[in-house]
Amino acid sequence: MDLIVAADRNCAIGKKGGLLYSLPEDMKYFRMMTKGKTVVMGQNTFLSLPGPRPLKGRVNIVLSADRSFEAEGCVNVHTLDELDAAVAGYPADDVMLIGGASLYNLLYPKCRRAYVTWIDAMTEGADVFIPDFHRIDGWMLESESPAVETGGYKVRFAVYRNLSAE
Repeated sequence: MDLIVAADRNCAIGKKGGLLYSLPEDMKYFRMMTKGKTVVMGQNTFLSLPGPRPLKGRVNIVLSADRSFEAEGCVNVHTLDELDAAVAGYPADDVMLIGGASLYNLLYPKCRRAYVTWIDAMTEGADVFIPDFHRIDGWMLESESPAVETGGYKVRFAVYRNLSAE
């Protein structure tokens, strides 16, 4: 499993249940990186999707501790063991964790790569954060794009590799 996320300079990814920025290039990158793959998300991330409906062209797996929650059109799991069993049926290269923060913070050690869009900004009042992949032991920066302008912000697309997952 890999993960994909967009974060500001303070590793913030959300505020009051929503994304921080609307970045067309990041959304294009997200679609390119997840199309045809299996995406794993928590209940709140699923509920934040338009509709809320599953992302098209992808197998959607939703983890929720609430056993009564069932996301229509998705593979629904309620424990980490159930999640492990669900993703075991797909090639590791084709499974992408897409949020939210609690799942990023819990599952990043199991991920092989982290695809992080770094936004050159700091968000006042942000309340949801990811680990700082620059500072996590056992993770190394594999590649990083030059800065591009999108939605009024400069962003860089970075790929980190988990050395302990090899």
